[in-house]
Amino acid sequence: SPPMTLTFAALRQRGLRVALVSGLLLAGGAAHADILIGQTTAVTGPVAASVGETLLGARTYLDHVNAQGGVHGEKIKLITLDDNFKPPKAAENARQLIEKDNVVALFMSRATPHTQAILPLLAKHKLALIAPSTGAMVFHQPVNPYVFNVRSSYQAEAQRAIEHLFQVTLERVAVVHVDDSFGADCFEGAMKGFESARRKPVVVIKADREKPDYPAIVQQLKEVNAQAVLWIGSSVAVSGGVKALRQTGSAAQVVTVSNNASGGFIKQLGDDAHGVIVSQVFPSVRALGVPLNREANELFKGKGELTPQAMEGFASAKVLVEALRRAGPKPTREKIVDALNGLQHYDLGGLELNFSPSDHTGLSYVELSIIGRDGRFRR
Repeated sequence: SPPMTLTFAALRQRGLRVALVSGLLLAGGAAHADILIGQTTAVTGPVAASVGETLLGARTYLDHVNAQGGVHGEKIKLITLDDNFKPPKAAENARQLIEKDNVVALFMSRATPHTQAILPLLAKHKLALIAPSTGAMVFHQPVNPYVFNVRSSYQAEAQRAIEHLFQVTLERVAVVHVDDSFGADCFEGAMKGFESARRKPVVVIKADREKPDYPAIVQQLKEVNAQAVLWIGSSVAVSGGVKALRQTGSAAQVVTVSNNASGGFIKQLGDDAHGVIVSQVFPSVRALGVPLNREANELFKGKGELTPQAMEGFASAKVLVEALRRAGPKPTREKIVDALNGLQHYDLGGLELNFSPSDHTGLSYVELSIIGRDGRFRR
């Protein structure tokens, strides 16, 4: 197996530090990686399946760019550290990447509390975090000068999901959300949906992030005769909840947000996947009328399935590369921040991305998909 494959496997088994280097095995030899980009994410832990898909998407695009000579003749090296989905470890990793590895930017941290844990380091060292894999509103408003989002907010997703449920004439809608900053943020967006529909949730249930009490949660949902439930949590937590709900014979419609828009989530659901609704922050990957999708599908040939999570990684890597290109040769932390603030009207491939000093949202796209009987996301 190639060295990168062995290293990644070792990381998954032992939780060790690894450098995931894009484009180093070219022309039969190791190419020099000039531009150091850092990433802390949950390579192991409860969201490892979806993180693996985002990493595949990002590496696919970075490999392509490095194979073409890199950016201004410099190769990109992505150093990925495993935080095992633990916020304190994410902060520790970020410090290592910034202060010891001297990366010029951070890229695609995963989850809300984990990304919040590294914000003080961004401010201290004045470097950009590009495309955090979270839609928490705290990273959108007020604008953080060093956080550049490449996806819509969770609040927009949750609001759209609740509005959809009432549009299809359901009346008794419940909310289950993980008891952390991610869950609270999504719940705030959900309440905007209830308010716009002039409705109230039949029950709101907070779930422990590490060990949800499924019997108690399902009992409360049954007691209020919920017709639908917006379930907010990790893929492991939500899939476990869906299974517990279905075991009681409940046919309540389950909706979740884009942190679970992965093939791994569908596999975790197993026989209970059909009919679960998941919000998306990019167009359906099978919509080949979208140039971004055509490009990704072409580069993904022989590399694996292009899932929504893989597309998020792919699109985020495109934004990273464009920022490096605009920052010029030998990009510094300051030059990258300046380049991102000037990144306006950038055609990502049928989607226009815009940053400015007063707006770091990037994209505001939201749609809903449903898991079909074939185990794939459908519009």
